[in-house]
Amino acid sequence: MLSVFKGCLSLSLIVMNTLLCFMPVMVLAVFKCLIPVNSVRAILNVALDRIATFWIGINNINQRYLGGTHLDVSGDCRFSINQWYMVVANHQSWVDILILQRIFNRRIPFIKFFLKRELIWVPFIGLAWWALEFPFMKRYSPALLKKRPDLKGKDIEVTKKACEKFQHFPVSIMNFLEGTRFTIEKHDQQSSPYRHLLMPKAGGLSFALNAMNGKLRQLVDVTIVYPGGTPSFFDYLRGDVSQVKVHIRVMPIESGLLGDYQNDAEHRASFQQWVNQLWQEKDQRFECSLQQVNLDEET
Repeated sequence: MLSVFKGCLSLSLIVMNTLLCFMPVMVLAVFKCLIPVNSVRAILNVALDRIATFWIGINNINQRYLGGTHLDVSGDCRFSINQWYMVVANHQSWVDILILQRIFNRRIPFIKFFLKRELIWVPFIGLAWWALEFPFMKRYSPALLKKRPDLKGKDIEVTKKACEKFQHFPVSIMNFLEGTRFTIEKHDQQSSPYRHLLMPKAGGLSFALNAMNGKLRQLVDVTIVYPGGTPSFFDYLRGDVSQVKVHIRVMPIESGLLGDYQNDAEHRASFQQWVNQLWQEKDQRFECSLQQVNLDEET
């Protein structure tokens, strides 16, 4: 009963925090709509990001004291809020986003996620994402593209337009390369060659890197492991997740990674090979983390 109470209290505090921060976000969003001046909008964007950073900070305090989950973070830990970053991570649960926010808030520029367009209808949060200029992506199925060839490339256009806005001040762009949360069923359907991961989608990452015109110079590769099994959002809030292991690796984004992914077959093959190698190494780190947990339990 205590854990359920803690979970409900934690969720209530998140909702209250969201409602309080939502109001100034919407006020600034209205000004953005009414004042179509780039310099003014840039200032408003900075203010909006600071409100979101404050919102995350309050949520982090909530999680730290009510949830009590220990984050075992290893790897590279030196960052700058004045640098542009591309952040990639494996994806297992909504909790992944809370973990990333706990680790990186105020250490790197505010993280922007690529979101499915349907998420704009999430109460309060959807409007906040819109005001904060999170890019909303529209996915088209192969069957629809076959019927409507004119839709081909539309998602790329959205990526480019979103990234153009990110070139004027430092930002961190988050990309879950698997495109969906890991489940055993999805893993089996894909016949994934990785033990703990789904197959990565290289195209979106390539488009984002190119759209930023060289601003993104460092890639932050994050591996998230839940030793006790993948938790639900409420499992995490009520304190049922005792430990999360996170490994961080910072890599330079070399000029050779930039190129025409859509039309240059040689570059596409090279970039896919690079991403597959990145994912192979991530899968190995995931396995090593689990093995280390088992050794610690035995001793």
